[in-house]
Amino acid sequence: MIALKTTFRILIGPAIAIGPGKADLLEGIGRTGSISAAARAMNMSYRRAWLLVDTMNRCFKQPLVAAQTGGKGGGGAQITDLGREILHHYREMERKTLSATGEDMAAIRSHLTDTPPENPH
Repeated sequence: MIALKTTFRILIGPAIAIGPGKADLLEGIGRTGSISAAARAMNMSYRRAWLLVDTMNRCFKQPLVAAQTGGKGGGGAQITDLGREILHHYREMERKTLSATGEDMAAIRSHLTDTPPENPH
């Protein structure tokens, strides 16, 4: 199976403000209302997910995710209005990139072998 995909990241210095994994995490938090549930769905540790959320929140002027600490009723997290806006724009950028590069991707795809290498380095 041949899959061509473009990915990009928006950087603030060395920090990745948002990229494909962080966008997926934001969507997961939006679906589940929980950083830990979104992390589990992505086979990611809670600590890793929390670090990604923390980085995103520090890269923007306002947080993309609002988290409530646990307790009697449990914690939770939700995407802020800014988080939804940033996610929307990021996904639009992905869509437009794929649309703009479709012809070139098809040209490259026509030259790829059907069998992936055994040791992809």
